[in-house]
Amino acid sequence: MSDLIPTLVCLAVGLAVALVAWLSARVVMAVPEEDRDYKDPPPLGFRLMWWPIHVVAYFIGGVIPAKSHAALQTRLRKAGLDFTLAPAQFLASRVVCGLLIALLAAWMLSVFDKPAPNVAAAGFGPLLYLQVALGGALMGWLYPLVWLSDRLAARKKDLLKTLPFYLDVITLCVEAGLNLQGAISQSVSKGPAGVLREELQRVLRDIRAGKARAQALRDLAERLNEPSISNFVSAVIQAESMGMSLGPVLRIQADQRRVERFLRAEKLAMEAPVKMLFPLIAFIFPCTFIVIFFPIAMKFIHSGI
Repeated sequence: MSDLIPTLVCLAVGLAVALVAWLSARVVMAVPEEDRDYKDPPPLGFRLMWWPIHVVAYFIGGVIPAKSHAALQTRLRKAGLDFTLAPAQFLASRVVCGLLIALLAAWMLSVFDKPAPNVAAAGFGPLLYLQVALGGALMGWLYPLVWLSDRLAARKKDLLKTLPFYLDVITLCVEAGLNLQGAISQSVSKGPAGVLREELQRVLRDIRAGKARAQALRDLAERLNEPSISNFVSAVIQAESMGMSLGPVLRIQADQRRVERFLRAEKLAMEAPVKMLFPLIAFIFPCTFIVIFFPIAMKFIHSGI
């Protein structure tokens, strides 16, 4: 009877593992495949974890509040990911990333939980493992949000940097006799690669697909959600509706955007000394004082003072 008990325990554990694997397979098989024929490929980090992200997104998609769904969809659209990720998929990436970082943190802690030979050590307790796993889960949960914020900031910086150049090209083309659509097409073909080029290409695709030009420009302003783009779109639509010449309007917009870019650069230059103050006080000044006063201190020590 004593020999039979371990066998029964092993059999019960094996059956439990098999049952969990069977249930997991049933759950995974219930998730339909996503049609991504007309979608952009996700970023590299999402592609590496795409299978668990897709599975988790399928089950949490129906429980996301409508307000949170709309807010996240707006941020994804502004980040240029509206044809790449759905809000449920982005939330699923936060869940998956949190679980992976928690497991990785617990595994790294277990690597160090090896007492030296001939040393009586109890090792790390389960409470420490739980704390480390929760800390890793929190970091993994926040990382996709930080990544999205950095992407938004980078896109905004690139947009505001290249906007005056594109407006200059559009202005020159309009003053040379092209219509607005032709001027935008020329600016896309001649302008530098970046956020604004991609968005203007999308405007041209919308116009070729049959959307009105004014509506395509309004969609551009809504996607980017930047005051500079909104002012440009409003001025162009108002000038066309009133029958005004677009050349002077576009020239004024280009000059204004260039002045704003210069003011932003001037503001950043004024902020630089303030940002350098802490590194100077915390790192550079102490090293300078050590280099200067060390020989003096050594002379005082050797002179017996």
